[in-house]
Amino acid sequence: MTKRMQTRVALAAVLAMAGTLGFSQSTGETLYKAKCQMCHGAKGLADTPAAKAMKVKPITDPEVKGFTEAKMIEAVRDGMGKMQPYKDKLTAAQMKDVVVYFRTFLK
Repeated sequence: MTKRMQTRVALAAVLAMAGTLGFSQSTGETLYKAKCQMCHGAKGLADTPAAKAMKVKPITDPEVKGFTEAKMIEAVRDGMGKMQPYKDKLTAAQMKDVVVYFRTFLK
């Protein structure tokens, strides 16, 4: 293989890997960032202007910490307080994925 061809192959490999890394976010993380983060904050701390205006509780609040996964999925599906329901916008699997991601903030 010529030096020029080796360089092209190496460049193609690097570009392919970079594309793969760009898609490494989980479905739950992607959905959370698109649908939830504006109110619940980047780490679930309800530290956004929208969260403050709507009095969203952070994930560190004892009441929220006590919610089971099923209760959180129900809140996403049916809405809670000023939060809109997502039953017509997300599938059951997507709701579960976003809740599983949100619960990672408890750790």
